[in-house]
Amino acid sequence: MVQIVRKASLPSPADLPEPLAQLAAQALATSLREPRPAGFPLLFTKQWQLIEPAVAFLHEHAIQRAHTADTLRTYTEILYDWFDTLEQNDIPWHKADAVDLVAYRNRMMSQPSPHTGRAYRTTTINHRVRGVLRFYAWAVRAHWLSESALADKTRDFAVSRRYSPIRTRYAADTERSIFVLRQYEPLPRPLVSGQARELLAYLAPPYDLMARWQLYTGLRISELLRLGVDDINGRPTPLTAHHTIEITRKGRKPGYVIAPASLLDETDGYISGLRFAWLKRARRRGRAAHHPALFVNARGAPVSKNAYQRAVSRAGLACGFKVTTHLLRATFACMLLARLEYLASEGAKVNPLLVVKILLGHEHIETTDRYLRAVAVDACVLKDVLDTLLAGSAEP
Repeated sequence: MVQIVRKASLPSPADLPEPLAQLAAQALATSLREPRPAGFPLLFTKQWQLIEPAVAFLHEHAIQRAHTADTLRTYTEILYDWFDTLEQNDIPWHKADAVDLVAYRNRMMSQPSPHTGRAYRTTTINHRVRGVLRFYAWAVRAHWLSESALADKTRDFAVSRRYSPIRTRYAADTERSIFVLRQYEPLPRPLVSGQARELLAYLAPPYDLMARWQLYTGLRISELLRLGVDDINGRPTPLTAHHTIEITRKGRKPGYVIAPASLLDETDGYISGLRFAWLKRARRRGRAAHHPALFVNARGAPVSKNAYQRAVSRAGLACGFKVTTHLLRATFACMLLARLEYLASEGAKVNPLLVVKILLGHEHIETTDRYLRAVAVDACVLKDVLDTLLAGSAEP
């Protein structure tokens, strides 16, 4: 079975016996042009042989191209699953062909995930298939392989593609691959005011405040977790109902969100109250508690993505409906778009889709268009959301 070993930090020479201490000192003195940080994933076969092409692929994308930690984790999971499948079937990676990839895809279609016990979603299957094709195309470009059936462009047939009539011009070659399943993107179903109130009432601090930020600003969860105390405290203090907060978007792009004054006042209270008390208790117990992150847990550590997602999911189930952190962002998008569409119909000179695209940080406006379709479907439901959540940024 393929194993993932995280790279550890080099030991201190003082902690090692004399023969090894000299080697450790030499290792620490060795300078590398592109060192891999501690925690970098290394893939090994069941015979503990390093899978060099996979590690080289991850090194290029994580170190040389400086992709984010989430991208590195995603690529690692895809390569781990693919190489583990090849190893279980005694297939050398450089000899894998279209038949092997089709069998890999069909296995995911017919068998549940061994990690979750649930059936794979079509988006997950396509994501992994595209990741494998991307890896083999890279292996040929990087001369790990002279050629590969999985990097042969003559095998690309335009018969199965993700339904997107406008964005097809952005589609890569792997998007048009015969290996990719037909995929239909579901429309978001925003929360109504009663559900939003019940969810926020059930969530414990600081998760309730984090959910408010997503409902009021449409932040992605990664953008939310990158917020620092300085981002909030460093804002100007004019007597306005809203403030502009500079943030770092997905892909390290600069951007901003417009936060209501009431949300920022509540955040100030959290900083001076719960956050201050949690960090003080952590320092008293000898834990590191000097984090710039805005949101910390009761132990004084920065809130993790998984912990926040679990808290929101469990709160939704306890309230009797299904909710995710992305649904909170979708609720903001739908309610804002519905409000802007109404203003445009009343004669306001505003482009609703363009405004929402900018505030959500979308790359293409076609991505924002799905929220417009959702608004058209759920107009009656959204009226209730708009009246409650947008009227002076009142309690949802």
